[in-house]
Amino acid sequence: MKILAISGSLRKVSSNTQLLRACLRLTPPGVEMTLYDALGDVPPFNPDIDDLDNGIAPPGVLALREALRASDALLISSPEYAHGVSGVMKNALDWLVGSGEMSSRPTALINASPRSLHAHGQLMEVLRTVTFTEVIEGLLTVPLAGRKTDEASLAADPDVAPVLVKTLEALVQAVRNTAPPEPLTLSPIGVR
Repeated sequence: MKILAISGSLRKVSSNTQLLRACLRLTPPGVEMTLYDALGDVPPFNPDIDDLDNGIAPPGVLALREALRASDALLISSPEYAHGVSGVMKNALDWLVGSGEMSSRPTALINASPRSLHAHGQLMEVLRTVTFTEVIEGLLTVPLAGRKTDEASLAADPDVAPVLVKTLEALVQAVRNTAPPEPLTLSPIGVR
């Protein structure tokens, strides 16, 4: 099982990115998680340069789409800017609306700040629209201010780590629930 993790922040020292790095440390056995670090390569959304029929789009968009196609689920952690979804996150999602990589893909959303309720709600709505499925919500209500926010500290924090683990477990279960059933094979003694 493969999970693609995307931070909606381009900052080098981002608490949202650190949360995702902590998730990398807490990933359950049998699950591979990759942190997508090329969101800054996705240009401003312009449908005039997106030829879905022929698979032609800017390289940063094609790379994002390919990363999603190679994954079974998506985990997003994104900040709030001016009571809204971060521009780079919304821009990336706009590129994915018509291409189908998000359709029915189990998605979970975590958040580093309890003050990010406006963006969180907006992002939940956009994700429900793009994925056509329920989005798993792992909102962290523990303020990270005054805490060590490096990935190792977050992965060991008794208030933060359980939220991350439960979110990952819910995401893994969602993938299992959406996986197509194994085909039946007939044998001389019936169906196996």
